[in-house]
Amino acid sequence: MKKYFNLFDLTQKVNYRTEVLSGLTVALALVPEAVAFSLLAGLSPLTGLYAAFVMGLVTAILGGRPGMISGATGAVAVVFVGLIAVLKQQNPDISVDEITQYVFATVIIAGVLQILVGVLRLGKLMRLVPHPVIFGFVNGLAIIIFMSQLSQFTTDSTDPNAPWMQGTQLVTFLGLVLLSMLIIWGLPKLTKVVPAALTAILVIFGLVYFLEIDTSTVGDIASVQGGFPPLHMPAIPLNLDTFLLIFPYAAIVAGVGLIESLLTLNIVDEITETRGRGNKEAVAQGIANVFSGFLSGMGGCAMIGQSLINISSGARARLSGIVAAIMLLVFVMFGSNLIEKLPMAALTGLMIMVSIGTFEWASLKTFKRMPKSDVFVMIMVTLITVFLHNLALAVIIGVIIAALVFAWDNAKRIRARKHIDENGVKHYEIYGPLFFASITAFNEKFDVLNDPNEVIIDFEESRVVDMSAIEALNKLTERYHKVGKKIHLKHLSADCRALLKNADKIIDVNVMEDPTYKVVVDKI
Repeated sequence: MKKYFNLFDLTQKVNYRTEVLSGLTVALALVPEAVAFSLLAGLSPLTGLYAAFVMGLVTAILGGRPGMISGATGAVAVVFVGLIAVLKQQNPDISVDEITQYVFATVIIAGVLQILVGVLRLGKLMRLVPHPVIFGFVNGLAIIIFMSQLSQFTTDSTDPNAPWMQGTQLVTFLGLVLLSMLIIWGLPKLTKVVPAALTAILVIFGLVYFLEIDTSTVGDIASVQGGFPPLHMPAIPLNLDTFLLIFPYAAIVAGVGLIESLLTLNIVDEITETRGRGNKEAVAQGIANVFSGFLSGMGGCAMIGQSLINISSGARARLSGIVAAIMLLVFVMFGSNLIEKLPMAALTGLMIMVSIGTFEWASLKTFKRMPKSDVFVMIMVTLITVFLHNLALAVIIGVIIAALVFAWDNAKRIRARKHIDENGVKHYEIYGPLFFASITAFNEKFDVLNDPNEVIIDFEESRVVDMSAIEALNKLTERYHKVGKKIHLKHLSADCRALLKNADKIIDVNVMEDPTYKVVVDKI
């Protein structure tokens, strides 16, 4: 009998022992994070636990990256902070249950958007996100997660106006938080046999329980006792106003979820030296979020930390994710009493360490080596993320700024070498890209009135990129024709020649040397 057996993927071998043990480890570590992220969003812990179960199970079966773990995440939870703030502003008396219904509807719409992205094969757009934008996005997310934990240091974390802890209460809570952080930081340096986060939670739980320390627990905030995720339609008004209210947040959830999921996929690809399928993962994330919204979950996306735990444990197939999701549900259905006794200090320490681990500290070391434009983009994305709590908008603005900076830098690179040959013909040898941003600099290279009667412009070291460049060439030829001078354009691609108005008169054709690239135009 073979030791390995294929499951859901006929091209991959599965080691049952490794997959099951890795999945169990991930499930144990998922519990506190799911609870912490749901509390971060101001929702019941059950919404995070149900989301972790549904997201984990669906993406493990249908996802484009075996071994990757999905669940409730801080990136998605942060988006709901903004939605909840708007809902409370519109209706100060709105209940937590009513808010939760809006969250479920938002998750469903976000899932539909993610499915469309995958079906339309738009996952490749992740290639357009430059590293400074990614750094800014991740750093902003880390700061938000850290700031959200400050409320735990008040006498009532559910009340934004509650006073700060003082005296013995503050010292006790802060000491437990620091101890949990120390364990999470130090234990991996000694052994990686057991998850550091789980160990920290168990140690803090043991101290609080056996020493009868008076501190807040998960049960003081909300109950996590539950059964199988209940199926129901979100109870919200079905009208245009509701749709316009939640759609922007659904789009942000979809965008943030895909960004984090595809980034995680790329990281796992590098570690395993294999290649996942981004568009398939986008569809799986969308389906998982739709199911999550209908099954009382807050939605989510791929989890970088849990995926790395799974991969580092040796898991490479879908079985580990399936085991993790099923065991998580078992904990919810039969171990809720224990979960409610978890000290909030342990979860707070865990979340602070998550924020520290999320922050790209390497980005600070590269400040002096990075171009100023990249530093500006990174800082801008971070500030938008922190102050607007809009991660998708931050990424979009960052990409736009980075693209404009790139265009500006390339616009300054166009040059022209000039010389007059023995026949009195003036040669302009162009190098650098000719596109919309470099047209002005390109036109300044020519002295139409003082040039000799015959001029050759050579594009062997250049490239005509877009229609703006074609139009610039047309206008340049017209300027030379008006003063009765001959102009020849050499080394242009076939589509460039086709788009020029006077191509038959001004272009020297050399098929052996002419490039074969295409100009970006609307019809292509």
